[in-house]
Amino acid sequence: MVVGKLIHIGVDLVLLSTALAGIQRSTGLKLKPDSLVESKDMQSYIERYLSLGEMAMDLAAARMGSSSTYFTRDH
Repeated sequence: MVVGKLIHIGVDLVLLSTALAGIQRSTGLKLKPDSLVESKDMQSYIERYLSLGEMAMDLAAARMGSSSTYFTRDH
């Protein structure tokens, strides 16, 4: 039960990070870690968390791009 809850929270956190990466790519707006916390260590963790969303978005885009059965590019 606890493991399932932890997995659920982990997936939610990755989805949130991916959504923030999508917002950054489409609008140019970026979260400022220094506005959330003063600690340089925590700012570093937030930056790494946000880069996780970038990686997840890149992976999803690559996977979708390789599946011409379901996805197509607008030109």
